[in-house]
Amino acid sequence: MHYICLIYTNEAQDANASEAEQQAVMGAYYQFSEAVNKAGINKGGDALMPTSMATTVRVRDGKTITTDGPFAETKEQLGGYYILDCANLDEAIEWAAKIPGAAIGSIEVRPVMVFDQ
Repeated sequence: MHYICLIYTNEAQDANASEAEQQAVMGAYYQFSEAVNKAGINKGGDALMPTSMATTVRVRDGKTITTDGPFAETKEQLGGYYILDCANLDEAIEWAAKIPGAAIGSIEVRPVMVFDQ
């Protein structure tokens, strides 16, 4: 089953990290990516641009309404994700705990819905 691991951290803190801290975090992400690639479970993932680049779209009464930024004010923002092919939730949680963002933010693990075609 595929699980999406949504990585939430504090954008402001991330942006204020020193160059050495940023390089250390990126190095940890490269190591994690290498590990899930080697395990053959990485099915995709990307880092996201900051929430200042986001646009929220809603349709109300047939009209499209756009709002700059994320849909809600939060202390942590979605910064990226991995899609992992794991045997079960326990395995997905085990891998999610190794994502570097788990040490400073949170990782939401959610099964990906599969539709019959």
